Amino acid sequence: MPQKKSPIQIEVTLDENKVPEKIIWSAPDGGVENELADAMLLALWDGQKQETLRMDLWIKKMPVDQMKMFFHQTLLTMSDTYLRATQDEKMTATMRDFCDYFAEKLNLKKG
Repeated sequence: MPQKKSPIQIEVTLDENKVPEKIIWSAPDGGVENELADAMLLALWDGQKQETLRMDLWIKKMPVDQMKMFFHQTLLTMSDTYLRATQDEKMTATMRDFCDYFAEKLNLKKG
């Protein structure tokens, strides 16, 4: 029986200097079709070379305050993913403490 494939597509529109102006992504199996995004961080693990392959993009009009929130939320999500992958509660708590520190230093906490 053939394996099911689940396509994920990312289309980036660049200006004349190859700076992203628009990011559109689709993941039909996840219910996402041609959605706009202002930034993305993509990390893939190469098990053969034991290294991370990365692609970090953001549109040139993305405000810095939104980039700060994007990074904070990404760090929090990475903490959750780390816990699910490793069951290492102690390091997850340390990562979340750093996320709190990060938010405090960037004045991201509300109220």
